[in-house]
Amino acid sequence: MFSKLDRIWQIPTIYFIVLTAIAAATPLTFAPYYQFWLMPLLFSALIRLTELKPHRRIVSAYWFGIIGYAAQFWWIHTALHDVSGLPNIFAIPLTFLLPMFLALFPAAAFWVHGKLFAQLPRWANIGIALPICWTLAEFARERVLIGFGWGALGYSQISDHSPLAGFAPIGGIHLLTFLTASIGASLVLIVNHSVMKHRIAAAITIIAILLSGCLLRSVSFTQSTGKTASVALAQGNIAQQLKFDENMLPETYRRYFEQVSRSKAQIVVLPETALPQFLQHTPPEVLNAFARVAKQNGSALAVGVPAFTSDGTNYLNAMILLNEYDEMQPEKMPMYAKNHLVPFGEYKPFPALTNPLYQLMNMPLADFQRGGIGQKPFTMANQQVAFNICYEDGFGDELIASAKQSTLLANASNMAWYGNSNAMWQQLQQSQARALELGRFMLRSTNTGATAIVSPQGKIVAQAQPNVETVLEGEIMGMTGETPYMKFGGSLPFIGLLMMLAVVLKYVFRLRQYSCLK
Repeated sequence: MFSKLDRIWQIPTIYFIVLTAIAAATPLTFAPYYQFWLMPLLFSALIRLTELKPHRRIVSAYWFGIIGYAAQFWWIHTALHDVSGLPNIFAIPLTFLLPMFLALFPAAAFWVHGKLFAQLPRWANIGIALPICWTLAEFARERVLIGFGWGALGYSQISDHSPLAGFAPIGGIHLLTFLTASIGASLVLIVNHSVMKHRIAAAITIIAILLSGCLLRSVSFTQSTGKTASVALAQGNIAQQLKFDENMLPETYRRYFEQVSRSKAQIVVLPETALPQFLQHTPPEVLNAFARVAKQNGSALAVGVPAFTSDGTNYLNAMILLNEYDEMQPEKMPMYAKNHLVPFGEYKPFPALTNPLYQLMNMPLADFQRGGIGQKPFTMANQQVAFNICYEDGFGDELIASAKQSTLLANASNMAWYGNSNAMWQQLQQSQARALELGRFMLRSTNTGATAIVSPQGKIVAQAQPNVETVLEGEIMGMTGETPYMKFGGSLPFIGLLMMLAVVLKYVFRLRQYSCLK
């Protein structure tokens, strides 16, 4: 039955349609759909297709990447065309530019796999070596050049019902990627392997992974401090086209001021660049008004605002603790500056190439400066709050140093660039991953959505309706301690372990073959 299906899949037209379909289906595995069970099936289908046409495995992996990433990140087109006004003649090709680059990594995974591990027995080749190669490629994708880890297999498992989410506090998102790929590879061996003991071993592998994940989901690696705090997360719903319009500034200030005035929460957080003027250009009476009403309400108030560096020559995307504002000594106000900047959004990687395009778009952009890793948390009410801004939430390793000093995590974002697309939900899923990895509540204050409160177990305990002006209120518990992921120092030890395992696989089997020849 399966061999007959194989022959059907090998027909060029059918092969192309199936490959395109499984890639196009990958967005369903991520937020807001959370169909986590689907990703191992899609990955197993990709493996089987590349086995049927091994001479096309690299091209197939590359096409899978292009279609999959384009489907997942179609919000790039929303930002370029719908929001920034770039004509489609430029916006559509540029939408595919990032997926075409990112697809090089799955193609490289299959190239390395075929180059180094072709002589391995099939159970080791498919069941161990391929998941290793794919995970290392995903890790490289998160680190090389612009660094973009969205769409990693592991994120598909950040769901309330996925057993694999229990591994996030152990080894982070790349461990989840490896386990997801391993389950997909094991499914291939179960369905299509001539040796029964290898089928049984593959089935046992899947059962062991799922049972271990279920057990881990019940384990708490961090502890409550015993201190609770009420929180309020402002969602201004300012359209991106109006956000930096000078005529809109009074309305922006009025909207957020009313939200802060009405809230009696101990911790109040406004989104990224909620105050759209540079801090040094914002009228002191505006800053004083916000600080005064926060103090009257007994609130610690964190606000997103762009700022000049101390020498006045560079820019920062910052959060400030505005309730501590002193007009006579503004420099003493605590500040967090974004460290991991958005390529093409906060800095231009290839200015000679991209400057002409920015002139066609309604996107004023100057390169921002990095704030540095391990910045000190804000003291807000009875909590130590470690902030990150927007894109930074996709890089768990970079948040560990600040998280160790904190009892609470907070992300401030402006997703209005991406309209009502899936971008806001995909970023919310990343916040769920960070809460799991770091064992703390995560507050998300956004301009348009998804504003939410996430528990240390990665569950969304409260969420605001997107694309409306509102304030999300709730209560959190401070957390202390370190998850194994934090204690190990992030992803690098696990990635190093995979590389060692790859070397062992390569040379142990080579030595066995050499011994047999003798």
